[in-house]
Amino acid sequence: MTPSTTTPTARKSAARGTRPGRVAFVGAGPGDPGLLTLRARDLIAAADVVVTDQMHRDELLARHARADVEVVDAGHGEHGEELTRASRAKLLVRCAKQVGEQGLVVRLMDGDPSMFNGLAEEAQALRKADVRYDVVPGVTAVTAVPTYAGVPLTSKVATAVHVVNAAEAHRDWTPGVADHVTVVVLGMPETLRGALAELRAAGRSPQTPVAITERGTTTGQTTMVSTLGEVDAVLHGTSVEFPALAVVGPTVAMRDELSWFETKPLFGWEVLVPRTKDQAGATIDRLATYGASAQVVPTISVEPPRTPQQMERAVKGLVTGRYEWVGFTSVNAVRAVREKFDEFGLDARAFSGLKIAAVGGVTAEALRAWGIVPDLVPSGEQSAGGLLADWPEYDALLDPINRVFLPRADIATDTLVAGLVEMGWEVDDVTAYRTVRAAPPAAEVRDAIKSGRFDAVVFTSSSTVRNLVGIAGKPHPSTVVACIGPATAKTAQEHGLRVDVLAPEASSDALVDALAAHGLGLAAAAAEAGEPVRRPSDKKPANRRKAK
Repeated sequence: MTPSTTTPTARKSAARGTRPGRVAFVGAGPGDPGLLTLRARDLIAAADVVVTDQMHRDELLARHARADVEVVDAGHGEHGEELTRASRAKLLVRCAKQVGEQGLVVRLMDGDPSMFNGLAEEAQALRKADVRYDVVPGVTAVTAVPTYAGVPLTSKVATAVHVVNAAEAHRDWTPGVADHVTVVVLGMPETLRGALAELRAAGRSPQTPVAITERGTTTGQTTMVSTLGEVDAVLHGTSVEFPALAVVGPTVAMRDELSWFETKPLFGWEVLVPRTKDQAGATIDRLATYGASAQVVPTISVEPPRTPQQMERAVKGLVTGRYEWVGFTSVNAVRAVREKFDEFGLDARAFSGLKIAAVGGVTAEALRAWGIVPDLVPSGEQSAGGLLADWPEYDALLDPINRVFLPRADIATDTLVAGLVEMGWEVDDVTAYRTVRAAPPAAEVRDAIKSGRFDAVVFTSSSTVRNLVGIAGKPHPSTVVACIGPATAKTAQEHGLRVDVLAPEASSDALVDALAAHGLGLAAAAAEAGEPVRRPSDKKPANRRKAK
């Protein structure tokens, strides 16, 4: 998905002589990827080309677009010049013609396509060129950003809304002068100042509350509250660098009571997640529910075993009835077996008659995604110990076969194998994959880790501690350290880290929940001391006591 400033050249020859492809104008929402509509998600996933401009949408495309999608930059031309709406319309027509009749071009627009975007001009150009198109409305910043800032647009005392684009040359403030009207103004900081000054000059009371929000609906959101009479001085002395939105009206006074987004336990925190991207998805999503953003730093690389024969024999034995149980201790184990099945032309039906165990909820979900419902998932601790606690002993009368297939990592501990053998089972402990230390992250990431720019780090295993320290160095003493269990905490302490948070149970959800509870505690302590709530990365004391 490398952005291109040219039209899709790879499809030119194939598309000549055919009708143009279809275009879908899709609203991308105001910034929060979770505000994308279901229809928008489906169209992005089906797109051959995505034409985008303005806000960066890398995360959204990484989540939903195909790996081979072509991204066309409609914000700038080949020489870096900013494109006009007319130029974008011509570019869109060319893309539609070049993808061919069966192709789909998604024109991704910020917020809602029909609100302060070039939908009218671009749709007219498509109609003139006989290009079919659809329009998928999106969540507009006009309503979403004030909502995320805790400012409702209407109430008993605010019964009308007037929306203004500060960038437009001709602005009529007459409808926004009355006290019962909420005025919403969108624009860059320099245009906002002028627009709000005009509103005041038109007759709106200088005492009217004003809330200005930048980077709305994202974890970088900030909101400043002032009055119409003082907002010019506030904007002049404040670093507002992004497109912002101002709400003017009596409902701004309700922000203290209704602010729900910026008061989340981990709001604005940047959390380091030392896992691979595909393993960290659930953790990233849960951190986002608490207002945090995540930076994933892979600490291990998963590779096939050095010799495949052992794994191949085990899979053949699985099909021929050699095993009673198959025990999966990680998502990587599920993936390794599934890849071997694909290689042999097998599918989930080969598990018919077998009993399947999963070490925890995440591994169980990976199995369910494959169409397999595990027979055993630990009822208590989601670990090898928890799995052993629930695993039935071998009974010669009930169990026709006494053998267990255990596909695992090359560095897996012997706890599970020893426990199963003690219960009477014979275990084929097979190396399904190897884990090797990942390459060091980029220099700027290493510097951020060591200098305290991360607010917290979440460790999900002892190996993530060892490998992160090995490839990137120790996190700064100001960084909150959260560990999934006692063994991981012990490893962190052995590496000179102070453990601030210990999950009550060995799951990534419980780990993030415990970190959020810690964040609430920090906020409560700050409030009790009469101090503003600050993120750990804002403090960075030179010397903090290490764990003993």
